[in-house]
Amino acid sequence: MPPKCKFTREEIIHAALSIARTDGASAVTARALGAKLGSSSKPIFSVFENMEEVRSEVLKAAKALYAGYIHIGLQQDPAFKGVGTQYVLFAIREPKLFQLLFMSEQPQKPPVSGILPIIDESYDKILQSVRDGYGLCEADAENLYRHLWIYSHGIAVLCATNMCSFTAEEIGGMMTEVCRSLLKEIKSRK
Repeated sequence: MPPKCKFTREEIIHAALSIARTDGASAVTARALGAKLGSSSKPIFSVFENMEEVRSEVLKAAKALYAGYIHIGLQQDPAFKGVGTQYVLFAIREPKLFQLLFMSEQPQKPPVSGILPIIDESYDKILQSVRDGYGLCEADAENLYRHLWIYSHGIAVLCATNMCSFTAEEIGGMMTEVCRSLLKEIKSRK
């Protein structure tokens, strides 16, 4: 009979996520994880085949945490502004996880028109909030979403890398100003 595992899968993932949150994803090593658990690294490998599997679970956990932020944003009015604000708040509160999810080098360079569905599993819900919230057709909604994501991503990167900080009011004001300008431009083409 094989020995009983010292830690559950969830305990190991939680410890690995904790390391990634404070020190970044590259700090999630077998040695660091063992130290975090107060053990050697051996019990980790009685639950996981290798560290790539652990890192994959950390990525899933980070995505789930981010999805919670987006869910909160979608409940706000207007939902799209809420999503943008929550995106930046995620970068402020979870800078290492933001870097893991949104500042990692991509295996290929997709065109800007295709990046959002690749990096954000909430893409369809967010796009729907744009269509519904502003009464836009699909193409205009995608255009507005793409422009505002580029803008909010810039703010989020500045925050996640400690380049500067913004208050919630400043973030909301900047996003409102840019959104109104873009909407005016989009609607003037009709």
